[in-house]
Parts: sequence; structure tokens; C-alpha cells
Amino acid sequence: MSLKIRLSRGGAKKRPYYRIVVADSRSPRDGRFIERIGSYNPMVAKDHPERIVLNTDRAKHWLSVGATPSDRVSRFLAAADLVPARRIPRQTTKAEPGQKAKERLQEAEDAKQAAADAAAAEAAAPAEEAPAEEAPAEEAAEEAKAE
Repeated sequence: MSLKIRLSRGGAKKRPYYRIVVADSRSPRDGRFIERIGSYNPMVAKDHPERIVLNTDRAKHWLSVGATPSDRVSRFLAAADLVPARRIPRQTTKAEPGQKAKERLQEAEDAKQAAADAAAAEAAAPAEEAPAEEAPAEEAAEEAKAE
């Protein structure tokens, strides 16, 4: 007989409450089970002590007998240091841009950096002062004398 440690749903509609049970793998989700070893209430806050209640001694026993936990229950057991945490697979790279697109992006960044460096160098260099033009008032005074 293959044993599973899994969740059995209870509670009202839109108000779930789960029992952590040891059951035969062929029995239905909410059907017959061998032993109840804890509970999980997703409706309470994550730091609330009654969110996950687990009888660790019985969980150790059933794991030693050969019961396999479901994905969600294995997370709970890993949090209680009863089983090793499942490895998270590495994200695939199919969504990343191709090699040519990466090269074009790199060239654009290099061009921006070069333009910024040139602007900084231009701003840092002392600007040559152009000869000051005569003031318009002086021009008007000179024209008045000439007439």
C-alpha cells in the first residue's frame, strides 16, 4: 500500500481549512484517511501560530515508514526541518533576447556612455571667452554724435 501525506479540504465555501492526513494514495482527496497529523488554515495571517499545526513525532514516524509528502506538505515539513527543502529549478533562458539583440543593446549603451563622457569633458574644459560686443546704449550714443 502506497502512503501519502497530503491535505484534505474542509471548511465552508470560499473559507478553506485543511487537515494534514496520512492516506492511501488511491483514496479520494477528502475521503478515508489513516491518521490526522496536523492542520493548515490559510485564512489566518502567515505569522499566526495556528496557521500550521503539525504533530512532528507522528510525521517523523510516517516518513520513516515510507509515506511520501505532497508538494505543499513537503514545504511544511521542510519548515519544521523534517525533510530537506525541495530544490527550485533554474529559470529557463528562452524569454531572454537573442545574441544579436544583446550586441545591439551593448552598442547602444556604449554610444550613450561615449556621448556622456564627451559632454562631461566639454563641460570640464574652460570655455574660451568671445570678445564682448559693444552695448546697444554705446552704439546709440555714437550714432547721436555722428548726426
